[in-house]
Amino acid sequence: MQRRSIMRGAAIASALSVPALAAACGVEEEPGTDSGSNDDMDFGLPQGEGEITIGYINWDEAVVATEMWRQALEASGYTVTTQEFSEAGPLFEGLSSGQLDFFLDGWLPITHQTYMEEYGDQLEQLGTWNENAKLTVAVPSYVDVNSLTELNDNADLFGGKIIGIEASAGLTEAVQNNTIPTYGITDLTLETSSTSAMLAELDSAIAAEEPIVVTLWQPHWAYAAYDIKNLEDPEVTLGDAETINTLAREGFSSEFADVAGALEKFKMDDEQLASLEKTVFTDEEGDVEGGVTKWLADNSFADLIK
Repeated sequence: MQRRSIMRGAAIASALSVPALAAACGVEEEPGTDSGSNDDMDFGLPQGEGEITIGYINWDEAVVATEMWRQALEASGYTVTTQEFSEAGPLFEGLSSGQLDFFLDGWLPITHQTYMEEYGDQLEQLGTWNENAKLTVAVPSYVDVNSLTELNDNADLFGGKIIGIEASAGLTEAVQNNTIPTYGITDLTLETSSTSAMLAELDSAIAAEEPIVVTLWQPHWAYAAYDIKNLEDPEVTLGDAETINTLAREGFSSEFADVAGALEKFKMDDEQLASLEKTVFTDEEGDVEGGVTKWLADNSFADLIK
């Protein structure tokens, strides 16, 4: 479940003027490796120039979408830097202060609601590129539990743990503040760490055919890689379907009109996104640059921005 950083070019940490923002990222960037080239591909973007910085959180759809846009923009003449953040707060702060240019994984209206309330009037919402995003709590299909209403009575089955992701994630907040109290889940504790750690535990449990319950979201490649099911949420504590949006710093669309216009048109349906994630995280074993390059060789980026 390991994956390389997708940064190429100079480290953004040296370019950021706010030390706290760089420190909050909690990761070390490294150059992309040579995993094939799409230099001759027509990405459908007008040629341009200038430096663009893309921020992202280590959620799989953000990782692959960011790398795809990096390749498209660099092939079109731009100098692109990407920066991973371990928490959403510093990323939104970076967007609002203009130190980041755009972010491809804004979940609205629920997951990133808190950050939009604080920073939304300082951002540009460029477009919605997926309209079927959903927060979930899931178990392997062989587990005889089908609803969140059954979790507390089966606490011992899961060792008293719900395996979560980052503590600052909107998904974590929704489960902790809505799901757990609504269904009276008092005998299980939501354990937070990281998305990669959660996926590693899910992988290990399924390999051993052991019970496990995790916080997850759709679209996600795990649904293609494993036989898992979402627990029913009759009280809709995790909300209805959300949208995945591109958010940019104020003034980005006037400075990079062609790029902003393409971002506004950008669309990926669940099947396309699942295919891209499967290529990267399953077929190419987490080689982000190589996996995205491979996927783009068989799928037209230009069609995604028509």
